[in-house]
Amino acid sequence: MASQDWFDKDFYKVLGVSKDVTEADLKKTYRKLARQFHPDSNPGDAKAEAKFKEISEAHSVLADKEQRKEYDQIRAMGSGARFTAGGQQGGGGFDDVFGGMFGGGSRGANYSSQQAGAGQYQDLFGGMFGGQQPGFGQGSGGFRGFGGPTRGRDVTARATIDFLTATKGDTIKLQTADGAPLTVKIPAGVADQQKIKLRGKGERSPDGGESGDIVLTVTVRPHAVFERDGLNLRVNIPVTFVEATLGATIEVPTLGGEPVRLRVAPGTPSGRVLRVKGRGVETAKGTGDLLAIVQVAVPTHLSGAAREALERFHEVEPQENPRDELIAKAQG
Repeated sequence: MASQDWFDKDFYKVLGVSKDVTEADLKKTYRKLARQFHPDSNPGDAKAEAKFKEISEAHSVLADKEQRKEYDQIRAMGSGARFTAGGQQGGGGFDDVFGGMFGGGSRGANYSSQQAGAGQYQDLFGGMFGGQQPGFGQGSGGFRGFGGPTRGRDVTARATIDFLTATKGDTIKLQTADGAPLTVKIPAGVADQQKIKLRGKGERSPDGGESGDIVLTVTVRPHAVFERDGLNLRVNIPVTFVEATLGATIEVPTLGGEPVRLRVAPGTPSGRVLRVKGRGVETAKGTGDLLAIVQVAVPTHLSGAAREALERFHEVEPQENPRDELIAKAQG
């Protein structure tokens, strides 16, 4: 279906191809330009939308063998010619020119891409995408066809696990929103609020593409005894006044294992850290330590004999004020 506008439009120039371009190269060039200027790729850009319509019109003509032949014949008459729908300029009108070419009668002097409407684009895209006219911004996938099938959407989820599972790692059972069972491998050393991506476990693609992912946020329940400090585990260890003063060997708990024995040196103050190598969080990136923080426990109930003994000790203990250095620093 020829158009009077063909005299003024250089479709080869619009697509940036030569007049002897092959069908394969024409299709390849068009697809590249269509992706670049498609409205879905340029929302709100009127210039890009106009350009997309222009290259779509050019491709619809050049991709059709008969229309391309007619277009080349019309353009060969000279791009300077002008015709009106009424028909007379010089020796002949629009009807005369197209009548001889198409076997009589005008084929529609005012035909344009806007008048072609959905039918023109349906013909154009039907050959590219299996006979179905794609829609602009339809559904979650947007414009179908360009760039392949639509990927399924990602799904967010949350799971609460205990401290031991987060530290040591384990396999847990969950359930998706539609009730389907799901097995999840929790890596050793996962931290509170860390996200784990389960590839291909999200929503399915609406048109045969790959499924989305499940992005799982992990909440770790606090432990009654241990705390995370990077790859290290921290635990507060109470010792008696006598143990801290005279020294002692004490037992320290470990996470998920037997207690270990540590030596408390004589005169150990509260806050001193005793380190147990290799008994922290074990991951592929390394293994932490167990940090035992000494806390001197003050007795809350004393017998009469214990009180008398403590008073006698107070009479003979070194006359030192442990706060003198602190006060001096504060004043200096």
